[in-house]
Amino acid sequence: MSLLDPLFRSPAVDDILSDKSSIQAMLDFEAALARAEARAGVISSGAAGAIESKCRAELFDLGAIGESAAVAGNLAIPLIKQLTALVAQRDKEAARYVHWGATSQDAIDTGRVLQLRQALDLIARDLDGLVEPLGRMAQKHRATLMAGRTWMQQALPITLGVKIAGWLDALVRHSTRLKETRERCLALQFGGAAGTLAALGGRGPEVAALLSAELKLALPDIPWHAHRDRMAEIATTLGLCVGTVGKIARDISLHMQTEVAEMFEPAAEGRGGSSSMPHKRNPVTAAVLLATAARMPGLVSTMLAAMVQEDERGLGGWQAEWETLPEIVGLTAGALHHLSVLLPALEIDAEHMRRNLNITEGLLFAEAVSMALADKIGKAQAHELVQAACMRAIKEKRGLRPILSGDARVSEHLNATDLDRLFNPHHYLGAADEFLYRVVAASRVKIPAGEE
Repeated sequence: MSLLDPLFRSPAVDDILSDKSSIQAMLDFEAALARAEARAGVISSGAAGAIESKCRAELFDLGAIGESAAVAGNLAIPLIKQLTALVAQRDKEAARYVHWGATSQDAIDTGRVLQLRQALDLIARDLDGLVEPLGRMAQKHRATLMAGRTWMQQALPITLGVKIAGWLDALVRHSTRLKETRERCLALQFGGAAGTLAALGGRGPEVAALLSAELKLALPDIPWHAHRDRMAEIATTLGLCVGTVGKIARDISLHMQTEVAEMFEPAAEGRGGSSSMPHKRNPVTAAVLLATAARMPGLVSTMLAAMVQEDERGLGGWQAEWETLPEIVGLTAGALHHLSVLLPALEIDAEHMRRNLNITEGLLFAEAVSMALADKIGKAQAHELVQAACMRAIKEKRGLRPILSGDARVSEHLNATDLDRLFNPHHYLGAADEFLYRVVAASRVKIPAGEE
């Protein structure tokens, strides 16, 4: 099913993960293998040229490869069969050296790594592309007051800037994590039948080194057929990233509720409407991002479960990766693509945020009063006194401030000026500004003069 691809995916990465691209990636391995073996003197340069000339996906019957894979057990076996036949049409002698010394898993795994390199480059670009707009948004809203919420209840005043800085901080970590993962995990797979390159005699390590240079892939110390930590690390790194995307989407969707009305996805013709309710403005992008975040843990857990493989070549675990990892990559790319479109266009109602600070009639400032009183009468007694005042305010549907003003135990220590200050949200933001500036500085976002 491809009808939902525009909702969940990124066209650029989908092209990299397509059937044709998957076959081409394996053929790129085969062509590079032939060149490396020619450079090592294992096969002739003429044979390598004949093999390379046929390593073009458009020459292959993809449908037939898929059908044959159902019997052969993987895509590489019918692919090599077709490649050998194509090479034989040009040079029968060269056809003998197709896939020389390699095994199916070498072609499939290295082909996948080549696809991952391209896909992760695009994902990293989209992830890095979120940093500057988020840094600017955090800076722009460093003084935009709003209610901080814990357990989905109003807690204390914060700024929208520090909330956005939290999003930015997490995404910067994912950018760093992805860079490290790419460096560690995008490695050549070339081990032959049982991981010893025995078919190449003593030339195996030399051919492997030349092959890694041809493909510009890291050369591992040992083939990794049954050790899937590299693939699982890529999956978990992307899963963590999507988790943060989901958290951002959850925040936006909660603040887009009618009763909250503090943030909104951009309005556009045909966007976020309802088939029956003309007034609706639904958080459609947030819904897609949340759906992706809901799907990701199951996919990542499959990759982790698939790590437990048998001896030198896995049975079932390796095969479980074939569709799972591309799904993870495709969904991650789609989520970041949609988030990068959404965030710069996010609509903020700062005035409504300010109004929402007052809907509890002062309860939001209970901790500030409690801490001020704690200096005078001790923390436990102050907490008990203010908590009782809060319960009374809720029961009587009155503001907290007049109740505190009328309590002699409070007025003995806090006068009207003190209460004015304590009920001013600007005076209870703690280190919000410092945290925001730390994150923006660490992200290396350059704020233009005048916006600082």
